[in-house]
Amino acid sequence: MKFGWMKILPFVMAVLLIALALGLWPTTHGGLLAWINISLLLMLALLVLRYGVRLVRERGETRPGSRLRAKLVMALVGMLLVPSMILQLAASQMVERGMDVWFDVRVDTLLDRALGLAQGFYTRVETELEHGLRTYMTDTTLLLAMDDQNFSAIATRLSDIRSEEGWRSLQLFDANERLIAGVDADSLSTLTAEPLSDAARSAMTLGRVVTEVQQVDGRESVVGYAPLRTPQGLVGLLRAEVQLPQNVVQTSRMVEEDYKTYRELERNRQSIRELFVHVMLLVTLMVVMVAGIVALIFARRLTAPIGELAYALGRITEGDLTVSIPEAPQDELGLLVRSFNRMAARLRENVQALERAQDDLTEALTSSRQRQYVLETLLGNLQSGVVLADGDGRVRLVNQSFKNLLSLPETWGSGSEVRTGFDGRLQPVLEFYEELVGHAHGQLQREFELMLDQRPLHILARGVRLTSVGSASFSGQLMVLDDISSLAEAQRSKAWAEVAQRLAHEIKNPLTPIKLAAERMQRRFRADASDTAVFDTCTQAIIGQVERMQRLIADFSTLARMPKPRMQPTSIAGVVTEMRELFSAYGRVQVRKPAKDIRCECDPDQIKQILINLLDNGLAATSEKGKVSLEVVLADDAVEFHVRDNGIGIPEEAREYIFQDYYSTKPSGSGLGLSIARRIAEDHGGSLVLESAGHPTHFCLRLPMSHMSMVQT
Repeated sequence: MKFGWMKILPFVMAVLLIALALGLWPTTHGGLLAWINISLLLMLALLVLRYGVRLVRERGETRPGSRLRAKLVMALVGMLLVPSMILQLAASQMVERGMDVWFDVRVDTLLDRALGLAQGFYTRVETELEHGLRTYMTDTTLLLAMDDQNFSAIATRLSDIRSEEGWRSLQLFDANERLIAGVDADSLSTLTAEPLSDAARSAMTLGRVVTEVQQVDGRESVVGYAPLRTPQGLVGLLRAEVQLPQNVVQTSRMVEEDYKTYRELERNRQSIRELFVHVMLLVTLMVVMVAGIVALIFARRLTAPIGELAYALGRITEGDLTVSIPEAPQDELGLLVRSFNRMAARLRENVQALERAQDDLTEALTSSRQRQYVLETLLGNLQSGVVLADGDGRVRLVNQSFKNLLSLPETWGSGSEVRTGFDGRLQPVLEFYEELVGHAHGQLQREFELMLDQRPLHILARGVRLTSVGSASFSGQLMVLDDISSLAEAQRSKAWAEVAQRLAHEIKNPLTPIKLAAERMQRRFRADASDTAVFDTCTQAIIGQVERMQRLIADFSTLARMPKPRMQPTSIAGVVTEMRELFSAYGRVQVRKPAKDIRCECDPDQIKQILINLLDNGLAATSEKGKVSLEVVLADDAVEFHVRDNGIGIPEEAREYIFQDYYSTKPSGSGLGLSIARRIAEDHGGSLVLESAGHPTHFCLRLPMSHMSMVQT
């Protein structure tokens, strides 16, 4: 494109200006002049970038006059910018070379070496002191004198060590930081000393020699600390002091001060250079901005007529046909303006005719959109799941109810492959779709079961195959899915309620003779029983269970469903005791009472029913050598009954169906025991869950803690 480089050039200039601003960004606090330059650079970059964005947004041919205006502005600015930048770089190099002459690298090296010598002097003194103290950490003479508390011998030994090493002073402290003896160059001994420093305590704690530099009365000394240890532990601390020569100390400090002064001057060197750079840059930026403003004014005046024509063309493009351009001078540009006005008048006539035709089309389109809105609203509020697929197997329309029903991801929708969403757990839906595609009559209805999120769904699926008719060229499949689980469950419950009523009627008849026979045995044979307690327990268990069955049958007969729980304060320990007595004949049943008697609001008969069902299942699943246990645990907000057995366990594939109605893993089972047990637990506000399917098989009955009280047993 001929004008392409003009669109790229502003972005290149903006990037260069931003890079220059970042290069000049102050590393520390900076000065006012630096921030002014950076602000001007960023502002200039923003103006150039804005101009470049405006050029890029132009579609097709460039705006008339913009090419000429851009060339004029950039040519004038470039004529000033390029020499100014060259002058800026040359001046910076001159200042930099002048600074290099002012600050010679040999002075730098000399100061570094002098500072190294001064610091090395301190290091050598500390090293010699540390080596000497390490020699006397295990001095036998000194340790024996301390053990015998022979202060005269201690002072003598300290004086010998000080004289031998040439130290200024030497002091000995005990383990409690108390001064025992000391000698220095001015006197034989001293009994007063300054408190020990943190370095001394570090030496005692770490068990090694520690040195430090101290300054007293304007004089510096190197002080070392050496702990004295015996096999029994720390017994004392040696403190040695070496006074540094005053002239050496003064010389070292003077070297350090000179070094700092030189470095400060070197930092000022950078500030001078930066100041010169920013002054030159400020002058350059001011010149460039003034030149740019002058060039822009000149270019606008030159291209104003072309701009008016471009503006009028833009208004016509936007649909404003009333626009017109004032008459221009009698030249080529004036001829162009008059031709434009004639063209605009003809366009107004043509557009008026098109608007009349458009009104008729708009009325027809509005009616079509209303029908589409009604259809979309209907599908969005429909409880049934609806999906429409085209002939290629891609989704064309799907409502939210369909996704919610089958737990499909939100990304699955229009444009997705139908088969990608119906795999795995939704295999029956895919099979229904495949059958609908190949169905001869075009309509299909099926019912099937799905297991989603650990809950079974009974689905009614209806489908229609759409074919092209007349002008409608669309062909595909329409599927409607309904969740009829509640309806199916209600039908099953009604049927089994009738069966339960009949069974209750048949079971009720023999219960009364059983109860009467047990009561008669209790009255007739109790005196002849060898173990009265066992006899009473057995007969009372028969009578109690018969009464419980009679209450359940009465409720089944009247309500045709499980009876509502009769809440009353119940002793959990009493329920567990009754379970122990009821299953006492089975040696492999272990029932453990809770440590505290917990009383809660529940229906004791229904809770016993759950426990009896779980224990019976455990006995049926174990051999004579197996074990079945019942344990009560008090949790944070509930009481839990744990029933475990080490029997054959529950197959893994049956785990998710074990609580469904009429499902049983036993050949003789009715499949109602666990279903009724879970329903009772839920009526109490609790839960019954299978914690482990085998090794051991573990069921947990959980009752909420509301209205509970505990008594220590």
